[in-house]
Amino acid sequence: MSLKEHRIDAIEEGSIAQEMGIEAGDVLLSVNGKPVRDVFDYHFLINDAVLKVLIRKPDGREWELEIEKDYYEDLGIVFENGLMDDYRSCSNRCIFCFIDQMPPGMRDTLYFKDDDSRLSFLQGNYVTLTNMTDEDVERIITYKLAPINISVHTTNPELRCKMLHNRFAGDALQKIRRFYEAGIEMNGQIVLCRGINDGAELERSIRDLSGYLPYMESVSVVPVGLTKYREGLYPLESFTREDAREVLDMVERWQKICFDRHGKHFIHASDEWYLLAERPFPPEEVYDGYVQLENGVGMMPLLQSEFEAALAADQEESRQQEKKEGFFRKARRMRGRKKEDVQKKRAFSIATGKLAAPLLRKLSAEFLCWHPDTEIYVYAIQNDFFGEKITVSGLLTGQDIRRQLEGKPLGEKLLLPCNLLRSGEEVFLDDMTLGELEKALQVPVHIVKSDGQSLFDEMNG
Repeated sequence: MSLKEHRIDAIEEGSIAQEMGIEAGDVLLSVNGKPVRDVFDYHFLINDAVLKVLIRKPDGREWELEIEKDYYEDLGIVFENGLMDDYRSCSNRCIFCFIDQMPPGMRDTLYFKDDDSRLSFLQGNYVTLTNMTDEDVERIITYKLAPINISVHTTNPELRCKMLHNRFAGDALQKIRRFYEAGIEMNGQIVLCRGINDGAELERSIRDLSGYLPYMESVSVVPVGLTKYREGLYPLESFTREDAREVLDMVERWQKICFDRHGKHFIHASDEWYLLAERPFPPEEVYDGYVQLENGVGMMPLLQSEFEAALAADQEESRQQEKKEGFFRKARRMRGRKKEDVQKKRAFSIATGKLAAPLLRKLSAEFLCWHPDTEIYVYAIQNDFFGEKITVSGLLTGQDIRRQLEGKPLGEKLLLPCNLLRSGEEVFLDDMTLGELEKALQVPVHIVKSDGQSLFDEMNG
């Protein structure tokens, strides 16, 4: 294999690399005399107690460093390219692809379709396996990389070729069998399209995938997202309430089968199905530890559970404080307050997608029962940018939020969920910045983490 060079972008503070004098701008040439192809090779090769690392300095000098460390201890090197290799773009033309439904004129990165197995391990991305070579499979097995997240969609080979518009998509399913036989942990995803891979086809897929237990640890079923930009694309239809109920009936029946046989519920429906079917979310134990949160499975019931736990803890603390102070002392103190102080209310607002708005209104009502001195405005933002069929908060744009909140009472601050922004940046999907939104609405905007405790803290603060 030819020598591949990897430029170092940064060194973590207090790391082994810093102690050894490795610096940003240096180039990694090899580890233990072996070339490093990509991030898979790098992490496998450094998992040793004794290393020889070959570095080239910017002036051309080569340093061979002997390093002793704990077996799994990281060196603390951040590379210029996270994959240490070129990103692999998707070779499919899926009939349900969300990127194909994007409007023109957005930033180039939003149109890039990745289908790179390495991103499955690094970022939790779901991959179709169609880009994966036999060598890739063997490396995953040899390095014991897990879990790998797989976009299955259907276990019918012919139907999968049609859905992915790739004649090799059916054969790629055989890789699941290889991972299963090697004991590699997996998670699956099924994007359900009405009249295509639902009904009997969904039944087949669940049955086939449950045969890979325990290494196929979970499978989620999510409804296809349809924007208003579908001209010239495969004709797809939205699911109805009755459709959603049929999907849930099948999922719940298979959950019982899998739990009886394997002790886990295995197959999970995303929150959208329960809302569309107008059914309550299942008990917490059905989610098997919320293993598919990234696919919207259990996000809303978990948020509610965490919020109500935080609220209950706050109530108990208040009770203890009252007990400590004495009821009558508190009553005398309240009578002694100025009338305008007692009547004065703090106010703030919450904006979210139409899917989550009913839950946020419910949690706000629970909060107000114990904090009557507060006023909360909850706004459901319609997704005009992508179309009203898109109801999740993560696909809202800054311009829709601004347009629909202008002139509305917002109180002293506006709370927005963190999934509205690009990771690590204060920028919305349409490139509007957080600062621009604050300026337009003339109110401070607070970005709230996705857990219930954070929501409670922001509401209570």
